[in-house]
Amino acid sequence: MDFEQARFNMVEQQIRTWDVLDPAVLELLSTLPRERFVPEGRRELAFADLELPIGHGEVMLAPKLQARILQEVMVAPTDRILEIGTGTGYLTALLASRGASVTSVEIHEDLAAAARARLADLGIDNAKVETGDGARGWDTGTAYDVIVLSGSLPLLPDTFQKQLKPGGRLFAIVGERPVMSARLVVREGDTAFAAVTLFETVVDPLRNAQQPARFVF
Repeated sequence: MDFEQARFNMVEQQIRTWDVLDPAVLELLSTLPRERFVPEGRRELAFADLELPIGHGEVMLAPKLQARILQEVMVAPTDRILEIGTGTGYLTALLASRGASVTSVEIHEDLAAAARARLADLGIDNAKVETGDGARGWDTGTAYDVIVLSGSLPLLPDTFQKQLKPGGRLFAIVGERPVMSARLVVREGDTAFAAVTLFETVVDPLRNAQQPARFVF
């Protein structure tokens, strides 16, 4: 398989057409080897417009969604980033390539270990993958410029917003099937937050995500 041609086609046919037009983002997507983050036996599908199973019932998000996330959070070279849901580590690598540092949290130890190995093989040394359950927050006393939740949540806990620095951006997909929306939340002050709905999509939820109250009859 010609990976370079497939990568070019992915960028031109999937990603540009999904309103990802930031030149720096497109350049990174054109050079970072996505196929290195796909499980063995599925590399020929690395650039397909679909989610790929990675074990434990989890999936690697479609390329266009990962690209859109990267563009929307507007990573700066000095940014400290928190990612919940490492998966294969591809989005981790994208974020690390743009920012100062990434802390990524993965609930499954084998996925975390595989992601660490992939990042190390590519010389990406400013991303740290930790094993744990971050679905309701990952409060280590650190504030972040960017927070990315790679799975959906039925509702968005305040915990994540409170971990943003002033001016910080949070990307989350909120809702339940069949209705979910991608949101960007910006911290504008100590208690002031602005949220905008970016697009509609459907993504599997983070494990152990906080559930809304249910009526019992």
